[in-house]
Amino acid sequence: MNLLLPIAADIPLYADNLLLEVEWLTNSIFVSLIVVAVVLFFARKATKDVKLVPEGPQNAFEAVVETLYDTVEEIVGHHMVGKVFALLATLFLFILTANWFALLPGVGSIGFGEKTGFLTVPNIEVPLFRPTTADLNMTLAMALVFTVLWLYWSIQELGVGGFFKHMFGVKGGLKGFMAVALMPIFFMVGVIEVVSIAFRPVSLSLRLFGNVFAGENLLVTMLTLGKKLGMPDFVAYASSVVLPLPFYFLELLIGLLQAMVFTLLCAVYITLSTSHDEEEAH
Repeated sequence: MNLLLPIAADIPLYADNLLLEVEWLTNSIFVSLIVVAVVLFFARKATKDVKLVPEGPQNAFEAVVETLYDTVEEIVGHHMVGKVFALLATLFLFILTANWFALLPGVGSIGFGEKTGFLTVPNIEVPLFRPTTADLNMTLAMALVFTVLWLYWSIQELGVGGFFKHMFGVKGGLKGFMAVALMPIFFMVGVIEVVSIAFRPVSLSLRLFGNVFAGENLLVTMLTLGKKLGMPDFVAYASSVVLPLPFYFLELLIGLLQAMVFTLLCAVYITLSTSHDEEEAH
């Protein structure tokens, strides 16, 4: 058995349970815990000894946070950034770290087999590490948490009556006969908007999951292409090193873009439901 060969099994759609006694502990949740620990470690390291003139980890951490804050503030506005920034920044940092963690050696290629136990060889049955954003349960959970908080912030900002007026009311400041005549049309537009909002968690979660999961399968394909084509062992091993390299750099970029897309879409959804009344007042 050649221990140098990369993984040869395709990535399953589902996450595997690591401990039968602990049903909730899957390999993707295990990676999530590691990712959270990594983010907290660097955040703690950067803020443990805060200096007036930042340097080292503090400088890098402040640059990331300041860039995120300015970007989010431009989208949601000054009146909302204080409420939503903590969630949006957490989502961005978690997704980015999880996406890049998935590219580390050993993720998906170290695990357990039925006969030989702990191994790093092809055809492992239960990977120890599964990319957390390649698990639909995780991406859907993040999208649902955001949706609940989005609803809370929207009602808090507009009020219950203002929220329903924003959804179903006549837009454009129309009054009198025109407003009454157009009420059925705007009501139907509101119904369509409700359906659109209901599908937001699905679109947010599937977009992130699909891109990360497809990227993982692409890397697996490149890693194992030489072996699947029946090339000699030394050629298959060389190809498993050379062929995936361009795609690793591509996945680094995609990991960053997907974290940005998820976060910015959340910010835009917040803006659409909380800035309406303020704009009309001006």
